[in-house]
Amino acid sequence: MNRSWRWPVIGVLAAIAITTAMDASGLLEFSALPLAALLGLFWYLQRLARVEVGFIWAKARHFGLALLHPILVLGVVALAAFAMGAVNLENTNWEKAGLDFVLMAVSTMLVAIVTEEGFFRGWLWASLSRAGQTANGVLLWSSLAFTAWHLSAVLLPTGFNPPLSQVPVYLVNATLLGAIWGMLRLISGSVLVAAVAHGLWNGIAYVFFGFGAQVGALGIQKTAIYGPEVGVVGLLIDLIFAAVLWQACKSGRLATVNSIRA
Repeated sequence: MNRSWRWPVIGVLAAIAITTAMDASGLLEFSALPLAALLGLFWYLQRLARVEVGFIWAKARHFGLALLHPILVLGVVALAAFAMGAVNLENTNWEKAGLDFVLMAVSTMLVAIVTEEGFFRGWLWASLSRAGQTANGVLLWSSLAFTAWHLSAVLLPTGFNPPLSQVPVYLVNATLLGAIWGMLRLISGSVLVAAVAHGLWNGIAYVFFGFGAQVGALGIQKTAIYGPEVGVVGLLIDLIFAAVLWQACKSGRLATVNSIRA
């Protein structure tokens, strides 16, 4: 193995192994937390600068872009489901849904900063850059590692896992989400921006659309079609958003911290 790849490989394998063991033990709700310890450990071992890891503030427009992604994509999916009669609001408790949304979104934003975003778009991003990867390579490998880390959650009987037939769509969408949040990190230089998008996505997706066998506040049963992460409509809209964001970065319409090469 090329010595420059030693730390990224060791770190990602450690994260996957620990999370898989916890998911297999029924500790899914806590299985992201070890990422915070791994973030701190590998950050220290590689003597990375705070700016390299992305723990910096960003401009207001970057946070606006982070809000745009989940609102636009999930809004379009919801409108499509409503237009096709797939929404059922008869049993919706809007007060509870609103509270659950705020709690989910805010808690995910705060926790993701030092777990999923801090590890994958923070330490791993910096470690891959130190290994000599271009912006394209960093974006690709960090997104694939992010997807691999999610495998145990959807393949093991965690209670979070969707039907097996929906797993391929979920994995492709996880890669797209990793790439979108990675591009937000690339544009802003900050994991805080990616964490905002991640938190708002989870708040809307899991509270209003549900996941696995759980139906969300919108009462959508046809998750294979309209599920934001496991449905074909969500996959299509995410793909379009990712493609537009990529073209905007590559063309220079959105300035990036590192250049994206064609």
